[in-house]
Amino acid sequence: MTRTALLALALMAGTLATATAADPNTAHPHQGVLTPYPTPPTAPTLTADEQAKLLAGDVVRKQTQGDSGGRGIAVQDIHATPDVIWSKILDYPNYPTMVDGVLECEQYAQSGSELKARFKIGAMGTRVEYFIDHEIHTDANWMTWTLDYTRESDLDDSVGYWLIEPLADRPGYSRVYYSVAVQMRGWVPGFIESMIARKGLTQATEWVKAESESAAGH
Repeated sequence: MTRTALLALALMAGTLATATAADPNTAHPHQGVLTPYPTPPTAPTLTADEQAKLLAGDVVRKQTQGDSGGRGIAVQDIHATPDVIWSKILDYPNYPTMVDGVLECEQYAQSGSELKARFKIGAMGTRVEYFIDHEIHTDANWMTWTLDYTRESDLDDSVGYWLIEPLADRPGYSRVYYSVAVQMRGWVPGFIESMIARKGLTQATEWVKAESESAAGH
């Protein structure tokens, strides 16, 4: 997760976000401070101009400010079917080779629609480790997540979602929606949190597009 948004912070925040707290044997200090996304998540309404941008291959960003940091949505059309796209989003063991800045990624628990995974990202000497609890419904083409609050993460909190829509008017194409909200421990300047929402959103959909279209032969 998601995850390039956090790298953007690591690149710019340096000593502000140095990891010191992650511990799989200790519960997180709280049970969530950011508002989780609804289940299932809902797609935002797109204007005619935004739909034209998607048709041209561009990313559409819708950014809002809420909770204790930036929250936005990135939308991108991908030349691949939902099953191919999900195969990349859920390929956690290969995140280090697919996603810039992800050093380690492993699934450590799964039961029904719930999947838990550990992530470690890093840049310029900064390491951030965190544990994510996913609710996955690929049959309905959505997933949401929060931190796994039974384990202590370097993040104070994180919530997000993926939503995929097959495009009936463009066979073989899907519209992908991604959103994430992140709160770091300690004080982080507001402009850094805004950068997370702006840059991280775009990077997340770009790696999924590249990997999915490659797998689909496009």
